[in-house]
Order: sequence, then C-alpha cells, then structure tokens
Amino acid sequence: MPGRFRHIAYSLLALALMQGSPSSRRPDSIAIRGNTMGTTYHITYFDKAGRNFKHDVDSLLETINRSISNYDTSSEVSRFNREERGIAFDLPYLKEPLRVASEVYVASEGALDLTVMPLVNAWGFGPGLALEMTQQRVDSIRQFVGFDKVQVIADSVVKQDPRVQIDLGGVGQGYGADVLARFLRDNGLSDYLVELGGEGVAAGRNRKTNRPWRIGILDPGSTLDNQYFKAYVSLPEGAFTTAGSYFNYREINGKRYSHTIDPVTGYPADRALLSVSVFAADCLTADAWDTAFMVMGHEKAIALLGKHPELQALLLYTTEDGSIASYATPGIAKVISYEP
Repeated sequence: MPGRFRHIAYSLLALALMQGSPSSRRPDSIAIRGNTMGTTYHITYFDKAGRNFKHDVDSLLETINRSISNYDTSSEVSRFNREERGIAFDLPYLKEPLRVASEVYVASEGALDLTVMPLVNAWGFGPGLALEMTQQRVDSIRQFVGFDKVQVIADSVVKQDPRVQIDLGGVGQGYGADVLARFLRDNGLSDYLVELGGEGVAAGRNRKTNRPWRIGILDPGSTLDNQYFKAYVSLPEGAFTTAGSYFNYREINGKRYSHTIDPVTGYPADRALLSVSVFAADCLTADAWDTAFMVMGHEKAIALLGKHPELQALLLYTTEDGSIASYATPGIAKVISYEP
C-alpha cells in the first residue's frame, strides 16, 4: 500500500540493540524484517526457544492486506468502495479499525475521517492525477465525505451514499502493528518491539541492554536524504505512532500544500504543527489520534489531550518567529531525551 496509505516514516526505530549492554552475558535476540503496506516492518524479540516467525508474520500481513488495502482491488475495503450499499465482512481485520475510527471521528469532531479519500485523490495525494481544485469542486466532493455516512452493523458495513469511499491510510499501519504484537503475545513472548512504517508496539524490555525499548523521533529539519533524530523516548510498554508533514506535500502556484487534508474544510490542513507522536495502550488508537491531531493543529490538540489521560503525546511545531517548539504531556515527558 504505497504512498498515502502510510504516514511516511516520521518515527523511526532507534536501534537500541546496537548499544552496549552492562552485562557480559547478553541473551540473543531474533530480528525479522520485510516489506508490507508500501513500507517496511522490523520486529525484534527474545525467545528462549529460538523460533523464527518470519513466514508466519508475512502470511499474516498478506491476510490483513486482503482486508484493508486500498491498493488490492479485491480487498474488502476496495469492494466496499465499489458497492452501492456495503459489504459483509469475510475476514476479521476490517471491523476493528472501522469501530475505533468511528469513536475517534466523534471524539475529534471529525478531524479523523476515513471517508476523506476522494478529497485526498482530488488534491493529488492519491494514485491518480490531481484535479484543479476550486471551491465549487471542493464543496461538491464534501457532499459525500463524512464518516457519519458509514455504519458498522454486526457482520457488515454499510454506507448512506454510494459515492462514499473509505481509506484506511490514517489507521492501517497502526492496526497492523497491533495484530503482529498480538501474534507474538499469543506465542508466549513478553519482550519484543514491533515497528511497521514508523508505528509500533513495545513490550517488556530490550534484554540485551536490560533497559526499556528506545524509540527515535525524526527531526523536522530532516530531508529524505539526511534524516536524523530530534528526540528519543524510552518506552517501557505500549504503542507509539508519529504523523508529520515533513516530506509529503505539493506546490501549487508557489504555495506548499500538506498531504494532510482537513475533512471539515476540504482543503489541505495549514497548521504550524510539524509532527505529533502519540503513545497509547494500542497502536490503532494512537494512529487514529495522530492523524486527528495533525488535522486540528497543536493548540487544539494540546487542549484535547488534557481531556484524554489515556493518551500521551509529543508535539513539534513552529512558532511565530520560525523556531521549533515542543510540547510533551506529563506522562511521557519524563522518558524523553532531546538532541541538542
């Protein structure tokens, strides 16, 4: 699922396993990696039995894609987008992202909206050619954008308007990381780090260092060819995601437009917020909220975070003088270290 299905890897895995360990007898880790959802995945875990789950992981990801990939024309979500009314679920991987997205859609007052796909395509961030976007065209497309037009009913998902389309780009990678972490837990593992396209789940400790897993947050000054970290988070347990506007943008008549589309206005979000990293109990929830926060901007995001103690976040944004400022919620601030 290339391009818009992912956030671009604004959050990258800090290779904590490369660090020295205080112990001379370090347990062996198993590392597997591969390609999926238009990006890459990396999994590091400790297993006394020495099992290699590469084949199982790849098979599991293929099945998930058959459910949620917009680039697989036979997937469940692609079938839903073609149908006039909706579809029944065949696989167990579409209902949960839709349920969580519905909850965050309401809680974020529409900032997260999986039906924004026609606007994303029209602005040129999808697979087709960009359209000439006028206010009339934006208003026309917005008539069939809105997640309140989608309803999950028992074993099916239906839509009120046949033109409604769903894009799981705001939540898909986070959900994929959750499914992989659940697979590792079901196989008895307790110390692992899952990273899929910059989104991931940490559990237990890095037993080579006997420390929490260390996650790197990309510096907004990075380029595609020169990427470096702004901060590191020592994550004791839980999920992490990052969304940002570093690299993915278009220039129209000299004006830069972000790939993050505000579903309320129909236009690319014009915010000072450069990136937001969200930490939560599960990666699907974190992924949904980081998209919502990028749409609403840092001021609204900070206010909303105060009402959601189950979420922790690190926000990087530009100030009026052009410098970069940061805000971290109290629950995560104590485990963040910044680069000078």
